[in-house]
Amino acid sequence: MLLIINPYATSMTPHIRTLVLYALQARYEVDAVDTQARGHATELSREAADEGYDVVVSLGGDGTVNEVANGLAGSQTPLTCLPGGATNVLCKMLGIPGDIVGATAHLLNLADAWRPHRIDLARVNGRHFTFSGGLGLDAAVVKSVDEQPARKTALRQWYFGYSAIRTFGADYLKHPPQLEVHAGGTVLHGVTAVVQNGSPFTYFNDRPLHVADRSRLDSGSLAGAVLHRASPLDMPTFIARLFLGPSLTGHRRVTGFTDVSDVRVRSRDGRPVPLEVDGDWLGDVTEADFGITPGGLSVIA
Repeated sequence: MLLIINPYATSMTPHIRTLVLYALQARYEVDAVDTQARGHATELSREAADEGYDVVVSLGGDGTVNEVANGLAGSQTPLTCLPGGATNVLCKMLGIPGDIVGATAHLLNLADAWRPHRIDLARVNGRHFTFSGGLGLDAAVVKSVDEQPARKTALRQWYFGYSAIRTFGADYLKHPPQLEVHAGGTVLHGVTAVVQNGSPFTYFNDRPLHVADRSRLDSGSLAGAVLHRASPLDMPTFIARLFLGPSLTGHRRVTGFTDVSDVRVRSRDGRPVPLEVDGDWLGDVTEADFGITPGGLSVIA
């Protein structure tokens, strides 16, 4: 087992690192490495696949999982994860407990029931992602949160919520981005586009938040939604549908799409728009091409 640890993840401490490592060594032969910089987990995972490791474990947040998935994409080496971040979306989607003690015990029990399986991997502009990507409001929120790591660590999902309201009011009421979305032969216009490889879109603590319908990690296709306009009058019903369900695609300002293999999003006015995947801001772009590789990643959970 290669255990890749992000020492700067939201929930990580040296104490947790030591306890997890000692626990895993009871059932596995473990090599543990701390990441040193952005992209390091991808390099480590790619090397692990080449060297024949039986499994690579990501101990960090969703960004660390994403990097490990990019390193293992297309290989036979399975990924699994332990929750060390603020949200840990893929961990929960795979049925892994959301607390580090429960997740570690779960991983120890997998040694007696070793059954890797494959899930789909989505991609955008050459970067793989495991559960969700987007342009517009969600990516702008991720960008804002990542600029305040101390507040992200202290407030977690509450700071995401605060940043969403602040970003919506500051950037999306007067001059929102203008996006054109091509999905499955349909052209949609809006201010935000979300593309999902699986559902839910994210979690608030342990509550799943659903944006797109009929999105699964093993469907072989993409799903998503486009927010057509931003208005303060829509905010209460928007939040209600996000938290109470069934999904945002039932909102009158949102149009969903399902069962597509590629999605193209471009900025209609040429302004760069924030792009995020798996909760990590990748930069500002004027165009994004999404695709999917069915069964592109081996996992064990």
